[in-house]
Amino acid sequence: MKVTDAAFVQGFVRLCNDGWEQGWHERNGGNLSYRMKPAEVKDVEENFGTEQPWTQIGTDVPDLAGEYFLVTGSGKYMRNVILDPEGTICIIEIDGKGKNFRIRWGLRDGGRPTSELPTHLMNHEVKKQLTGGKYRVIYHAHCTNVIALTFVLPLRDEVFTRELWESATECPVVFPSGIGVVPWMVPGGRDIAVATSKLMKQYDAAIWAHHGMFCSGEDFDITFGLMHTIEKAAEVLVKVLSMSQNKLQTIQPDDFRHLAKDFNVTLPEKFLYEKPVRKYS
Repeated sequence: MKVTDAAFVQGFVRLCNDGWEQGWHERNGGNLSYRMKPAEVKDVEENFGTEQPWTQIGTDVPDLAGEYFLVTGSGKYMRNVILDPEGTICIIEIDGKGKNFRIRWGLRDGGRPTSELPTHLMNHEVKKQLTGGKYRVIYHAHCTNVIALTFVLPLRDEVFTRELWESATECPVVFPSGIGVVPWMVPGGRDIAVATSKLMKQYDAAIWAHHGMFCSGEDFDITFGLMHTIEKAAEVLVKVLSMSQNKLQTIQPDDFRHLAKDFNVTLPEKFLYEKPVRKYS
C-alpha cells in the first residue's frame, strides 16, 4: 500500500488542513505527531528506506523504543500538507534505547521532523504509560484566543480551567481534568518538553504562554475536537472580557457539581473554589 493511501495518513493530513482552515497555523507554525499501530506499520513498511542516519532526539524516551511515528516536518507549512504529503511530513523510527530516531519515509526533498520533537515524544511517552497505549496523537497549534488570554489572566491551571469551564457548558464535560499552563519558555528544547510532560500527567491539554497549546488524545477527531472546544471557549471569554471586567451571571460551583453528576464525570474540587466578584488584576 502507498503511504498516502493509508487511512491513518489521510486522517493526519485532514487534521493538518482543518487546523490551517481554523487559522491556527500561520507560516510554519504548529506541528502534529501520531504513534502508529503495528498493523499500520506493516501496511506501509514496503515504502520504507534505510539510508537515513540515526539522529539524537535530544531526550530519552525508553518506553517508545522501536515505535514508529508520523510527524510534520520542521519548517513545513500546514497549508501545504494536503497538497504534498510526501514533501511535508515523515515517518520516523525510534531506536531500541529511545535515544535516537531515523526517517523511514517522507520529507522527499530533505529536512527533519518538527523542531519540537522532544516535547512531542516525551508527551507521547507519558500518555502511553498513563492510558495503556490508547492515546496516540499529540497536536500543537497557535490558537489565537488562547494566546490572547495568556496576556491578561494569571498563568495558573486553576484560573484558566475555571474561566474556560465557565465560558461554555460543554467544557467541563470535554476536558473534566482541567487544563495546565506552562509559563513562557524557549520552544524546541528539553526544558519546555519536561515542563509540558509534567502537566500531561494530569491533563490532556497544556497552554504555552504567549505561544499556543498542546493537546493529546486517542485519535485525530478527539484531539482536534479538544483543541477546537478550548479555543472556542477562549473566544467567548475574550469577547466577554472586552465587554466588561465583571460577569453579571455565570456557572457556579454547585452548578458544576450537578453537571458532573448528570454527565458522569469527575471534576477536581481545586477548580470549584468561590471566585471574587471582581476580575483579576
